Amino acid sequence: MQYVCDIERSLSGQPWRWRGNGADARDPGFRPDDLLTQLMLARGCSRETLEANLNPSITGFLPDPAIFRDMTLAAERLADAVEKQQRVTVFGDYDVDGATSAALLIRFLGQLGLTADAYIPDRLMEGYGPSGEALVRLGQQGSDLVVTVDCGAMAYDALSEAKAAGVEVIVVDHHKCGVELPQALALVNPNRLDECDEAASHGHLAAVGVAFLLAVEIRRVLSQRGYFKTRTKPQLLDLLDLVALGTVADVAQLKGLNRAFVAQGLKVMAARRNVGLNALIDASRLSRAPICSDLGFALGPRINAGGRVGKSDLGVRLLTTEDPNEARDIAQTLDMLNEERRAIEGAVQTAAEEMLPGQHNRSVALLAGEGWHPGVIGIVAGRIKEKTGKPAIVIAIDADGIGKGSGRSVSGVDLGAAIIAARDQGLLVAGGGHAMAAGLTVKADQVAALADFLDERLAGDIARAGDERAMMIDALLSPRGLNPQFVGAVERGGPYGMGWPAPRVVAGPVRIVKCDIVGNGHVRAIVQGDDGGRFKAMAFRAADSVLGQTLLHGGPGAKYWLAGRAKIDDWGARPAAELHLEDAAIAG
Repeated sequence: MQYVCDIERSLSGQPWRWRGNGADARDPGFRPDDLLTQLMLARGCSRETLEANLNPSITGFLPDPAIFRDMTLAAERLADAVEKQQRVTVFGDYDVDGATSAALLIRFLGQLGLTADAYIPDRLMEGYGPSGEALVRLGQQGSDLVVTVDCGAMAYDALSEAKAAGVEVIVVDHHKCGVELPQALALVNPNRLDECDEAASHGHLAAVGVAFLLAVEIRRVLSQRGYFKTRTKPQLLDLLDLVALGTVADVAQLKGLNRAFVAQGLKVMAARRNVGLNALIDASRLSRAPICSDLGFALGPRINAGGRVGKSDLGVRLLTTEDPNEARDIAQTLDMLNEERRAIEGAVQTAAEEMLPGQHNRSVALLAGEGWHPGVIGIVAGRIKEKTGKPAIVIAIDADGIGKGSGRSVSGVDLGAAIIAARDQGLLVAGGGHAMAAGLTVKADQVAALADFLDERLAGDIARAGDERAMMIDALLSPRGLNPQFVGAVERGGPYGMGWPAPRVVAGPVRIVKCDIVGNGHVRAIVQGDDGGRFKAMAFRAADSVLGQTLLHGGPGAKYWLAGRAKIDDWGARPAAELHLEDAAIAG
């Protein structure tokens, strides 16, 4: 395969290769295409589906919800609850996917004339997922039906306890399932092992996407029963702003139906119909309509902050309120909690990184510390994964010697399956997840055994993933070619995210005109090419890295190829293109 700019080893130690099949004009099968078509094909899109993926619509990608096991059963039971005006409680996880899933069902049931309650467990006091105590208590308080969202797929004991107490529970989830399923009235999850191939092909959906499909099926069941002869059908598309937010914040793959959810959901969000989201956009200080990256880096973290360091139900309360004053107050509280979360995260990250030297022989970076705040361990695990290039698990151990852990993986390494296997081996109190992320509960004296187990199980997969590691490039630009027109052209191939990566370009050769450190360890460089083109390049949190140090202290006259994502800098009087740096190489 051809190297981009002949770079076999960059400053980060990676080869640069063309994304896709790497064809060029010397290949017999070469077919010249415009840049946008190349971008789409390189992301796995076929020529036959180019138009559908360029303009992703719900109707073009939506499956028949009835193909999923237990979907119709769950819809019929909820339709009964609507018609009988029974009391329904939606039990959600405390993260963005859980909050948006719960809010979606609550808002949808409200449009059907049923006021549903919300229950979000406290992260510190109750932990992840439904407990038997909580489910039984909800039944005792009058709930005729409990619907768990973004949790419950592995809640064997809790659901058994609920069933024994006569509490009906429907599970709506997307996390990996075991061979045995918990005792729920219905379990709707595309990642059930007994799903048909068509349903299983939607295993990349976030829980909020599964909840949307359930709403579609409920509406169909009620329509067949004649419920809407004297009532207006709910406008399901109006709920897509919630689906988009939960999908992106949960780092779900933006392929197929998820692309349609996010593309159309951003349009709904721009209309600002949801009072709570409107207030959150204002609290995030966004002066334009949100784009895909804003969902993951501006809106999502603020909703998450409630579950991490504040009150766990703030997110769902924000997303379901119709009171502008309440929405403004909650959004401001979440903004404040997000700042507090950043400070806590920084302290835990510093402590975790100090342990990294002892992890160099490990395939999985497993870091545990007493007194760490469990609300930020997932974020820190993600940072460690990016820093080390291998899966990372961060565990917060409490005063009773019980550790709450969160892990993040790399492409090609199924961390969720490994955590489930560790649980089945008796190494964990609880655990589960999906390929790229997992959560666990472990006794402190089992942490070392867990590390050994994961190393043995995942070493081969991680080695293969490392061998295949390369910086994948989509386009090569002259410095003058990095301009707003180019950025606008490639953005047409979005939304970009997990599984549909934003285009990575190489620009150069360039010389550094000015370079300094700004903010919290970010490196900012002004660079210029021989063609007179000049642009700003930003390397975030890179001051102590090889990349940052090279840019800051490179010799006079040195020339570089710069690799990263082209973005629009709209702070000035006129929008300009800038490059968010991920790598660089010396230009010979």
